[in-house]
Amino acid sequence: MVTNLGNFTLQLYPKKAPRSVANILKYVDDGYYTDIIFHRVIKNFMIQAGAVRNKLVPAKPKYPPVPNEADNGLKNLRASLAMARTSDPHSATAQFFINTKNNPQLDHRTKTAQGWGYTVFGKVISGMNVIRRIARQPTTSNNFPSKAIIIKSISRI
Repeated sequence: MVTNLGNFTLQLYPKKAPRSVANILKYVDDGYYTDIIFHRVIKNFMIQAGAVRNKLVPAKPKYPPVPNEADNGLKNLRASLAMARTSDPHSATAQFFINTKNNPQLDHRTKTAQGWGYTVFGKVISGMNVIRRIARQPTTSNNFPSKAIIIKSISRI
């Protein structure tokens, strides 16, 4: 992933989260993430992208939500990549987040609305210095970065 604050590399887990990985790769292949910003940066928690374009234009998901796969045994550990969603456990579309610390409260516990957790489908394998740089950016009161953190491109390698 290429951002205006540097580059990092993600490894995906298609065997553990096949639907989530296939979903994200459709968005990657369509170029959806070009000019998307990290719109939520919470210190000592996570960074999130996929909902807002640069210049604050909302980004509309192109594909239907995918079923929650958080019962795959993967944990929301530091550097893990997970699907963002609403309070509906099966509402993940194009948004994702990267955990900047271990977040066990986001892990799957039970197949209930409160216990589903957030699907981990990959991890950062290089460029954690960039993730830390993003996570340290100043934000407004609603965790929105004061300056745009722009995804320039995402490609498969």
